[in-house]
Amino acid sequence: MTDMVSGSLVQAHELSKRFGDFVAVDGIDFQINRGEAFGFLGPNGAGKTSTMKMITTVSPISDGEMTVFGLDPARDGPEIRSRLGVVPQENNLDEELTVAENLYIYGRYHDLPKADIRSRSQELLTFAQLEEKRDSKVESLSGGMKRRLIIARALINEPDLVILDEPTTGLDPQARHVLWDRLYRLKQQGATLIITTHYMDEAEQLCDRLVVMDNGKIVAEGSPRQLIERFSTKEVVELRFAPGGVEAGVERLEGFAKRTEALADRLLLYTDDADTLVDDIGGANVEFDQILTRRSTLEDVFLSLTGRRLID
Repeated sequence: MTDMVSGSLVQAHELSKRFGDFVAVDGIDFQINRGEAFGFLGPNGAGKTSTMKMITTVSPISDGEMTVFGLDPARDGPEIRSRLGVVPQENNLDEELTVAENLYIYGRYHDLPKADIRSRSQELLTFAQLEEKRDSKVESLSGGMKRRLIIARALINEPDLVILDEPTTGLDPQARHVLWDRLYRLKQQGATLIITTHYMDEAEQLCDRLVVMDNGKIVAEGSPRQLIERFSTKEVVELRFAPGGVEAGVERLEGFAKRTEALADRLLLYTDDADTLVDDIGGANVEFDQILTRRSTLEDVFLSLTGRRLID
């Protein structure tokens, strides 16, 4: 059971997934290295979930090559799955059982000795900040607590690779930040994480490196900072207008910024020097309600690459 010499836990080349005539994943290349948090970003239908299912060996590869831990998913599925921890997007806990019982049953699925499950469960309850809830029924937990329990459950077998599918979907901001803290601590302990998310701030906080997918293809790859430097500007100036005022702003400010994006109620001006641009706007006789400057974010990159369309 040897990993690849390069240290990559997952390697894919020209990886594709088809469902009949529909191409969900279209010839992508990537590698995921030991100890890093690697992100898959993309709008709905981009191919993220299909890629995750191939990595976890629950969906066969249509074309191309992939190894996980240096193993072939088609031949070595059970061995690969035994070394994975999977955090699904949906809540699939047993609501009628207690927190501790959910961990115990999952440990038995992995054929762990009872003594090991007990000691490991205690460590994971502490990690997930659920010690006081160990004997509570799952149905009584908050959404944030349930997500932390699902992550704890995925760690019961001490996996070499943890896959998190939209880990904070549906959580309020406070619960999201608590969960981020747990994932950050997990990364500090040397865990290798794969995270799919559509929250750009989440990817920027947690991912060392990521790919942006769109229409089944990888359209960009790098660290969050590298992607911002490559596909956006250093800063963004936002002008907010009264109803009907955006068009006049576009006309008066044409050519002022490296890139301009008009939305329903505001104008986004992408620049490497916000102070100078603000001064230029001040002399352009433009009527607006509010102006603010901010640094470029991964969300600016994401929207530039994939657009603002909604995909169901």
